[in-house]
Amino acid sequence: MLTRRSAILLASSFTLLAGSTIDVLAQNAVTLRGAGSTFVAPLWKKWGEEYGIAHRNVAISYEAVGSGEGVKRFLAQTVDFAGSDEILSESEIAKVPGAVMLPVTAGMIALAYNIPGVNSEIKLSRDVYVDIFAGKIRKWDDPRIQAANPGIAFPRRDIAIVARLDSSGTTAAFTSHLAAVGTAWRAAGLGVGKVIEWPAGVLLAPGNEGVAARIRLTEGSIGYVEYWFAQRLGLRMAALQNKAGAYITPTEHSGELALSGRVTQVKELAASVADPAGAGAYPITTYSWMFLYGRGADQAKATAVRDFAQWGLSQAGRNYGAQLGYLPLSDDVIDLGKQALTSLTH
Repeated sequence: MLTRRSAILLASSFTLLAGSTIDVLAQNAVTLRGAGSTFVAPLWKKWGEEYGIAHRNVAISYEAVGSGEGVKRFLAQTVDFAGSDEILSESEIAKVPGAVMLPVTAGMIALAYNIPGVNSEIKLSRDVYVDIFAGKIRKWDDPRIQAANPGIAFPRRDIAIVARLDSSGTTAAFTSHLAAVGTAWRAAGLGVGKVIEWPAGVLLAPGNEGVAARIRLTEGSIGYVEYWFAQRLGLRMAALQNKAGAYITPTEHSGELALSGRVTQVKELAASVADPAGAGAYPITTYSWMFLYGRGADQAKATAVRDFAQWGLSQAGRNYGAQLGYLPLSDDVIDLGKQALTSLTH
């Protein structure tokens, strides 16, 4: 049985031990800053929170500023990692020798709409949704829209297109798909990339969240947005005609089928989903990447960011992605990511 003196000494020793532990944690604390894609921002936030619980000496922050700005900061080396829905170009890689592009998740780009009087899912054929965003189809009661939706009474009102204002990997993936569908997109004088010149009258909003909110508030609108944001706001999403000719609703299963193409290099992943050929594949999907430096000046940060990346590829990290509506990476893509991490020279 403890005497009062023994109890006081024991309590004091616990206090000293706790204090020394806190001091050690404080001394070894590492703060990792990331920036980029809004498409995958909910996942970065969740990962940062969950990883921080198990690794109390590591704090992770992420600014959802768009893939373009994220890449800009990565090239300027003002962040510890970047998130993007488009891989680095050869010229960008040349600015950061040894940069690692790590596939961390994938998702679907939905065409969400707000059409007064239309409370059901609509179908959009490949040529129709290309021409809507090219500004060639301007009214909701256009015969080409009506042809695929015989049971729906569309209002005679203008189509309001909502697109991204900022430099966006979502825009790059979406326009890459539109260009892959056929020649109509480029024939209309429209480009592919994080930022493009949209037709006159297009409504612009920053981030996936901004686009989703603008669609919700604007009657007669349609826009492209990451699936999770559309789902969270309760937006209706179109069933899109895929390369095989089927009309496909965005679901986890149809998204996974879109990712079924096999590649041997990380840089081939984007092209593999530009216009997936699977019979049940949802047609507009994209991978999302984490960019890391091949060599870090700060050893503690370099070690922490590599460990964080490895954790993200683990089953625990992947489970959080599934909870938020992102598509699970196949085992072979995970292996590509793990191989990419082995190239780090920390």
